[in-house]
Amino acid sequence: MRSEQEANRAIEQYAGLVRRICLMHLKNQADSEDIFQTVFMKYVLSSAVFQSEEHEKAWFVRVTINACKDLLKSFFRTHNVPLEDLTELPADTPQDTRDVLEAVLSLPKKYRDAVYLHYFEGYTAPEISKFMHKNVNTVYSLLTRSKKLLREKLGGDGNG
Repeated sequence: MRSEQEANRAIEQYAGLVRRICLMHLKNQADSEDIFQTVFMKYVLSSAVFQSEEHEKAWFVRVTINACKDLLKSFFRTHNVPLEDLTELPADTPQDTRDVLEAVLSLPKKYRDAVYLHYFEGYTAPEISKFMHKNVNTVYSLLTRSKKLLREKLGGDGNG
């Protein structure tokens, strides 16, 4: 079990990352908060020794994605109809940001994860390939295809 100082440091350092991943997968604040607590509880109870800060960050990404997947596959989740399908965003979020986020969230899951990790969290394709357990070239293909889909959804000019 980890100390309170270790837990507080991890929360300060990784809270934003965990919340963003949760929102990308779960698309609602309440479930995101539940998974947020689950992830940090797993961290506190974990005896994992991290080789570096990047190793620790990768652990948080992987555990968060897995916890979100577990929730989405749970019996109660699959046997309920959501009251709203809209992403909860703060009221002051600019419309263009909302449009981009909605377009990313509307991508098929295999593209959405790669896009989020690359463009929102700044991971490289080789790093993403480790998280997603996919070949590096597959990740490059996912990113290329997702950019094309996003251009179509957002009405881009096809350059860039």
